[in-house]
Amino acid sequence: MGFIAWIVLGLIAGWIASKIMHGEGSGLMMNLVLGVVGAFVGGLLMSVIGGVGVTGFNLWSLLVAVLGAVVVLWLYNAFSSRRRAS
Repeated sequence: MGFIAWIVLGLIAGWIASKIMHGEGSGLMMNLVLGVVGAFVGGLLMSVIGGVGVTGFNLWSLLVAVLGAVVVLWLYNAFSSRRRAS
């Protein structure tokens, strides 16, 4: 998949993940970064459990990227709130 397609998929996945997490996103740029990282993480998680990861710009890849982005966004929020508390 091309670089621009990764950016677009990451942006969409990050935006959807921030809506799933009840608007806990950190702005457009952070959602983009978390979405791209989430696509990578989602692909890794799927390959670990024996599934197919991100294969291109399609619905399955978007679902995998969104699941990964939700995990990454949850971890990001958990660590950033812990940092604010200390």
